[in-house]
Amino acid sequence: MDNTMQSNMQPGVSPEGAVDGFQALRKAIGPEQVRKANQVFRDYKAGKKALEERVIQNEQWFKLRHWEYLRKQEDKDQVEPVSAWLFNSLANKHADAMDNFPSPNFLPRQKDDQEQAQMLSSIVPVILQQNEFEESYDTEAGDKFKEGTGVYGVFWDSSKLNGLGDISVEPADILSLFWEPGVTDIQKSRNFFSVMLEDNDVLIAQYPQLDGKLGSTASELSQYIREDNVDTNKNKSMVVDWYYKKRVGNRTVLHLCKYVGEEVLFASENEPDKYPDGWYEHGLYPFVFDPLFKVKGSPCGFGYIDVAKSAQEYIDRGNQGIMENVLENASPRYFYREDGAVNAKQFLDRKQKLVKVDGNMGQDSLLPIQSKPLPESVIAVVNNKIEELKEVTGNRDVSTGGTTAGATAASAIAAMQEAGSKLSRDSNKASYRAFRKVCKMITELIRQFYELPRYFRILGADGAEQFVKFSNQGIRPQHQGVVAGVDMGYRVPEFDIEITAQKQSPYSKMAQNEMALQFYGHGFFNPQLADQALACLDMMDFDRKQFVAQKIAANGGMYQQMMAMQQQMLMMAQRLDMHEGTNMAQQMAASMGGVPLPGGGNADLSQTEGLGGKAGIGEHHSTKNARQRVAESTAPT
Repeated sequence: MDNTMQSNMQPGVSPEGAVDGFQALRKAIGPEQVRKANQVFRDYKAGKKALEERVIQNEQWFKLRHWEYLRKQEDKDQVEPVSAWLFNSLANKHADAMDNFPSPNFLPRQKDDQEQAQMLSSIVPVILQQNEFEESYDTEAGDKFKEGTGVYGVFWDSSKLNGLGDISVEPADILSLFWEPGVTDIQKSRNFFSVMLEDNDVLIAQYPQLDGKLGSTASELSQYIREDNVDTNKNKSMVVDWYYKKRVGNRTVLHLCKYVGEEVLFASENEPDKYPDGWYEHGLYPFVFDPLFKVKGSPCGFGYIDVAKSAQEYIDRGNQGIMENVLENASPRYFYREDGAVNAKQFLDRKQKLVKVDGNMGQDSLLPIQSKPLPESVIAVVNNKIEELKEVTGNRDVSTGGTTAGATAASAIAAMQEAGSKLSRDSNKASYRAFRKVCKMITELIRQFYELPRYFRILGADGAEQFVKFSNQGIRPQHQGVVAGVDMGYRVPEFDIEITAQKQSPYSKMAQNEMALQFYGHGFFNPQLADQALACLDMMDFDRKQFVAQKIAANGGMYQQMMAMQQQMLMMAQRLDMHEGTNMAQQMAASMGGVPLPGGGNADLSQTEGLGGKAGIGEHHSTKNARQRVAESTAPT
């Protein structure tokens, strides 16, 4: 990601709308403002200390390195068994999230915006795919379950497409983000900081003015415990993206300042002509937080490791006692008399076939130490802790494909699995809300930066590939003209975003396919039963219900039109029969499956003259009268 585009930290506005000390400075951002911002950054970091320690520790628990926190310093050689019950719970939650990978559908709020909504529904998924969003979603979901919070960053990267620029969507590390302590919504933070480490030589090459001004400031940023030996304190500096908001008139403007130490590298407020509306016109910090279990007074939540680490700890401590007992019984110890006749060195050397004994060996020279096997209650306690962990994480056996006694039918097992996944569905809904915010930010960046047209390959309504050209012209503010001398101002096209699962679990697909077959079997798609089917659908609730109802209503409407056209054709055929003396109307009615003739009559021609029967039997009265008139006019007088 382009460093220039990465920052979106902002000094915010107080609830009363008052401008803070940073915002009161109307002049360009310089070293003095950066020094004040650095002090605010350190205050924010101090307020985030407990969260950072918990996040780093949870990462160790996830990597099954938690004995580093459980062991005592003097017991470095103790047995340290590691079971992955908690890891398995996290892996299953993550798998559920990936089974329900989201996809956006844009809905217009006004009829004039339908075409743009359809284009955005096709183009935004392409933008996400170009950003490898599935990998970002994978990382964000993992952070959410492990640490309690996943974070997305949505930026404009001017380096993409050979300088044309494009949108960048990436996962963000919670350790590199800083906000005002005590806020629940980061958009209400007075400032927001995003920090990354860069090599000093790379910074000097990009910003020559930094030569001779860089020191090692990397120690101020908390780091995960890595297996590789990474020296973050050597020849690296913190590049800080400082986002802040200023109140201008009746709107809030977002600004960005990028700095190292006290050296300003970029400040949007220093270029008012280029950035009259701030860094991003949407005025939001370009980060979206997705907490798992929310807590008051913080935009971050806590995850499954925080919930279940206690149970996992006692599972491993119980296994530790069991394994120590097993090892003790597997390798017995002995009481040894110092004046005994047994050569202790040879006795302990298992390679020695013979052990030397001086004189007569007494029964008390070596005495085995009797060890007691653990009672069954110990095993039961460990197993109960395992069941506790499964319960508190919602990772019961049925959720992972197992069954319980008495459940053998496939439908029963599938229903139990669906019922057991309600925690995952709840988490997925929260993830969809965060994803909706990401899509809204993408839309706003398109509105601001897509001035030149871009070309996209999308799938059309029929599934065929289409190559379309798209720019922001259709979604930019649109002037409404002047009415009766009054300027009607500008209208900004707005869209609602519906999130659906692009990738669904096998059970979800099976259930939807089965429901579609049931609809078909009960005649829901029979156009003659459209009214009955729609009445039944009104009492049902399932995904994409409106889409099914529209299809059924459309089929019913087409059927009604077809029936009306058939009646008109039969009426025209009857009139022709009256003049020509034919029975075309009856033949047409029979070919239409016995459709009744207008004005009454029987469409069954099996007994008519034209089908081998006697004329007049089962014949329509109008046809019969026409035939009689023709016969009378041609009869000799």
